[in-house]
Amino acid sequence: MNVKSEEYIKEQIFSALNFYYPKCMDLENGGYVGEMLDDGTIVDVKTKHLVATSRHIYTFSVGALLDGPEWCKEAAEHGLRFLQSFHLDKENGGYFTELSGQEVADSSKNAYGHAFVLLAASMAAKAGISGSEKVIEDVYQTMEKHFWEEEHRLYRDFANADWSNFSSYRGQNANMHSCEAMLTAYEATGDEKYLKRAHELAESVVNKLASQSGGWIWEHFDEQWKANFQYSNETNNETRDEFRPIGFVPGHQFEWCKMFVWLDKYQNEPGLVEKAETLFKDTWNKAWDEKYGGLIYSLTQQFEMIDDDKNYWVQAEAIAASAMLAARTGNEAYWDCYRQVFQYSHYYFIDHQYGAWYALLSRQNKKYSELKSPATKADYHPISACYLALREIK
Repeated sequence: MNVKSEEYIKEQIFSALNFYYPKCMDLENGGYVGEMLDDGTIVDVKTKHLVATSRHIYTFSVGALLDGPEWCKEAAEHGLRFLQSFHLDKENGGYFTELSGQEVADSSKNAYGHAFVLLAASMAAKAGISGSEKVIEDVYQTMEKHFWEEEHRLYRDFANADWSNFSSYRGQNANMHSCEAMLTAYEATGDEKYLKRAHELAESVVNKLASQSGGWIWEHFDEQWKANFQYSNETNNETRDEFRPIGFVPGHQFEWCKMFVWLDKYQNEPGLVEKAETLFKDTWNKAWDEKYGGLIYSLTQQFEMIDDDKNYWVQAEAIAASAMLAARTGNEAYWDCYRQVFQYSHYYFIDHQYGAWYALLSRQNKKYSELKSPATKADYHPISACYLALREIK
């Protein structure tokens, strides 16, 4: 097994896509089917989350971009049609968070979901999918009009359907994925405004957010973007809530490392790679489990353990960040980290029988359930990590 070979990496991408296709294609309502068990058994036919729809468009577009089977492009086109037909709020603009079949189940608007629409449309454009460039421009303008806070140069998070009321909550998560989406949009279109916005987001994170928490990026902030170190998810007491996780999340530190290096590729911004290196090394040292392998989920502000489970996307983001740092710096130590986390993922997370990655393991690398693909998973993180690593290796 050579985790640094083009053949191996492509094999992981198409193994995941083959797990989802054609089972995820909802030919009755349009869009994609949500939750699946390890063997591909469908659990939920009706739920259509904006993030899941966008992530499937992204992953199938990656398959098309890598000259995969024709169904990759067809599956991405299928999702883009559903996105514009049913998720899109044709009265107020923006995209509904969740549908049941074709009916609106959650009419709220959130920046995180819109970032994924931009990411999906951008990758679709790179794959040559018709109509995607208009979606890029439209969702960017929606984000500019409703979510962007010029004073802080960051995106606010949650609004109701007609944009008349915004939550006071502010979070780094939506901004991180917006940065990723802007970089992808820049690659897809060549339009400098997307690169400029990605730079502004990274600069704000380094200077405004990370500076409040000793260099690591905290998750939760108030309306003035002051860190809320007392934040807890009182709704369900869930430490690993996808939109509002508790504590320092190593996976998000790796994602910002990835973003800093990616941005430096185009901007050559002084200090960005150095920031990425410092953050990567510190995160790796604090999060890598020397006893059982893999990277743990979350830490307190004092870097004490909150959640020692192993989450699939944390490992995937470390794969991407280490590959990009290795290629950018020429430092072989990052390739060592890449091999270590990818080999760990190969043995524990990748399902070599049915395809795709298991979602969640205990610290001891045991599965909690047979649910492989929760509502928003879609294996976007592993496929994205493999795609970005492949770019550095080719």
